[in-house]
Amino acid sequence: MLYTYEECKQKYQTDYELRKRIEAGEISRIERGVYSDKERESELAVISKLYPYAVFTLNSAFYYHGLTDTIPQSYYLITDKNATKIKNPRVKQFFDNNDSLELGRIEKEYNGDYIFVFNKERMLVELIRNRGKFAFDYYKEIISNYRKQIYELDIQAIEEYAEKLPKTKLVMNTLRMEVF
Repeated sequence: MLYTYEECKQKYQTDYELRKRIEAGEISRIERGVYSDKERESELAVISKLYPYAVFTLNSAFYYHGLTDTIPQSYYLITDKNATKIKNPRVKQFFDNNDSLELGRIEKEYNGDYIFVFNKERMLVELIRNRGKFAFDYYKEIISNYRKQIYELDIQAIEEYAEKLPKTKLVMNTLRMEVF
């Protein structure tokens, strides 16, 4: 199990006691601010523990939902507009300027780790809103995979997300033309 430094401090009371536990092998330091009672942890779990208020989005979310087989080079996270800038080189951070961080946010199990990610319906809206940021082939691959799953999606939720997020008209037109 992963622990933050604060959680370890509560559990072991002092830095001295924490160091003793590390030396004894009961707990190990994975990276700055993250400790584990296991010898190894997945990088995804570590990123999720480091940034508990962030939500995986865009390329990361498409991959975790199985909409693409292209493994993202970075972890794509979105945070509140007032959040501190993430200086981790493994992370690409986006800021939510619409107070919509909870809109479509779910907890998803991926390879034994639990992460916060936007649901497929929200990600379809995000794909269309951000289509200019993606390579044409990548965009078409994901749209094609959405078409295959169209009967599994909640169409009403997609329309609600499109109404609450910027570029409503573009999203609705693209949905009619390319997806439905």
